[in-house]
Amino acid sequence: MTGRRRWSTEEILDTAVEMLRTGDAGSFSVRRLAAALGTDSSSLYRHFRNKTELLRAVADRILLAAMDGYRPEGDWKQRITALALRLREAFGEHPQLAAVWGRYGSGGTGSRLLMEELLQALRASSLPDAEIPLRYHRIVVVLAALITSEAGIGSLTSDEYEQAMEQFRVAVLGADPERFPALAHYARDIRPLGADRRAAFEETLAAQLAHTEARLP
Repeated sequence: MTGRRRWSTEEILDTAVEMLRTGDAGSFSVRRLAAALGTDSSSLYRHFRNKTELLRAVADRILLAAMDGYRPEGDWKQRITALALRLREAFGEHPQLAAVWGRYGSGGTGSRLLMEELLQALRASSLPDAEIPLRYHRIVVVLAALITSEAGIGSLTSDEYEQAMEQFRVAVLGADPERFPALAHYARDIRPLGADRRAAFEETLAAQLAHTEARLP
């Protein structure tokens, strides 16, 4: 009698990435992953101790992809901006996985590469050593918030997006000017959350870097 196939860690992660890319992270489970591989959950626990560890490994894959081929160029702000845009692009290709990163983080090689480059860039700015950990944390929080927020929009189906736009138009253009005078006044100029996402991303990041620059001696 032939035994069940033994899946490698990379093959397990490949299948997990595909499931998360096309489905909802909230409904993802080790049992469902095992079923997709044609095996049982116990065989997966030889590779990952629990679901959280597995999801962290999945998130780390995206970080590794973002860091692949990266070479630091320019001054410290240019380096951080280039890194941020690589992260945005990597998670933009797998928007469902951005929520996984935002919730579970990652402690793998991809995470360490990202942390190392951000810290090295901040060190190159001539910030006092005591300021660097705090400024690093502020930048990471902004990046995670921007990327996960944008990914939430990017993961909508075309029907869901159209429905959201219709709700936006009703909420804004149909606002009662007596109850919502400011909203009614600016209604035709207010843009939905999904508009100009790259520009909003870059401007918000630039503001954070400018705030960091103001701390330079």
